[in-house]
Amino acid sequence: MPIGNLGGNAQRTRHIFNKAFLEALANDFREGGPQAIAKVRKYQPAAYMKICALLVPREMKVEHSGGVVKAMSDEEIEAAIEAIKAYLAQREAGANAKLVGGLAEPLAALPAPPKRKRKASPVLPERSGLTE
Repeated sequence: MPIGNLGGNAQRTRHIFNKAFLEALANDFREGGPQAIAKVRKYQPAAYMKICALLVPREMKVEHSGGVVKAMSDEEIEAAIEAIKAYLAQREAGANAKLVGGLAEPLAALPAPPKRKRKASPVLPERSGLTE
């Protein structure tokens, strides 16, 4: 299989080669990768752990982009505060709600659904262990 024009653009050739290599590697992994991983884990645990460690990033960069609140106008912030206050007041009113003149009664349990009879599967002589 040709891998690109070696006399042409080196970056393009490298890209074509990398793509072909990764496709071949993926095909090979589909065929025997899980078994190979299990074999390395069992017989070479140090190599297995090294591979696992290499897959974990050494450091993670976390960036703060300023957040949503900084992008909001004063009017939007005030509207959000009012919406939160209204939500909290509504939630508090629901928590303090009292039953007036009523009586709480437990509900009766629902009856169990009727049992359905299963159709008997035909038993084939070769699977039943019976001999003729």
